[in-house]
Amino acid sequence: MRPYDFVKRTIDATVGSLALLASLPMQAVIGLLIKRRLGSPVLFRQERPGKDGEIFELVKFRTMLDVDEEAGRVSDAQRMTPLGSLLRATSLDELPTLWNVIKGDMSLVGPRPLLVRYLDRYTPEQARRHEVRPGITGLAQVSGRNAISWDDKFAKDVEYVDDRSLLLDLRIVLMTIAKVVKRDGIAADGDVTMPEFMGNSHA
Repeated sequence: MRPYDFVKRTIDATVGSLALLASLPMQAVIGLLIKRRLGSPVLFRQERPGKDGEIFELVKFRTMLDVDEEAGRVSDAQRMTPLGSLLRATSLDELPTLWNVIKGDMSLVGPRPLLVRYLDRYTPEQARRHEVRPGITGLAQVSGRNAISWDDKFAKDVEYVDDRSLLLDLRIVLMTIAKVVKRDGIAADGDVTMPEFMGNSHA
């Protein structure tokens, strides 16, 4: 393991543990609100690809209503709740993801873990985003979050892979705090979440 990787992992485990403990009272309140307004489950769990494409289970607070598949196709905008919108805008839905950081599935900073079904849609260059652990925040997030195109997002992910350093990580964390305070770039125009990535031919 390179010195950078060792220090980064140590920081992830230490800061992640402290942040998780400090946020437990807030997480308890959020959990109760979700339970009351959205019902069970309180947590959203989904398989995501991590470093080298290895699959892990991502954990977040649930922000959308569950809809019976027999009811037909329902958009994310229809499923999103006011509470969910607030949690996403403030990134509070990400607090349980600190557990993924502590476990080593993720890092505090790195490319966001996307959907497993996207794996065979990446170009070889785009797939390089999996050369590092995914992060709660990353260069793409502070460069526009969900308001920039997929091509721009992946270009920023690969730029991070090539230029990663502890100084860059610190800069991204500070920029993330500023973005969250401003609630900037939460979603693309006309969408409450990022539109599905359909592959390079559909970019």
